[in-house]
Amino acid sequence: MYRRFGRNDVIFIGCLLLFCIGVCVAVYKGNTVIGSYITVTVDGKEYGTYSLSEEQTITIGEGEHINTITIKDGKAYMASASCPDQLCVNQMAINYDKQSIICLPNKVVVTVTSGNENDVDMIIR
Repeated sequence: MYRRFGRNDVIFIGCLLLFCIGVCVAVYKGNTVIGSYITVTVDGKEYGTYSLSEEQTITIGEGEHINTITIKDGKAYMASASCPDQLCVNQMAINYDKQSIICLPNKVVVTVTSGNENDVDMIIR
């Protein structure tokens, strides 16, 4: 009789699973540079740069389009927004390099930067 699933299949699947877990860990560990600043842009224009080490509250906009960003414990989060969907307020706090919070209705983008600007993306030998 023909066996559909044997010992070698279990070993192969186990090795494949370990390889996938290793790749996931390597990708996660590679992107864990803690940023030191946030850059706020409104409608594509830079509004300001703020330090994550200084606790503060930043109010952006006026009239109907108001966003409030709070920096606390080295993390930034959108405390309040006048947009109807509130998706930006429900996002988690950001502190790692290249993380961002985006409020599309108010055209506000908050991005973490590390301060170590490097123009080289990759080095190939």
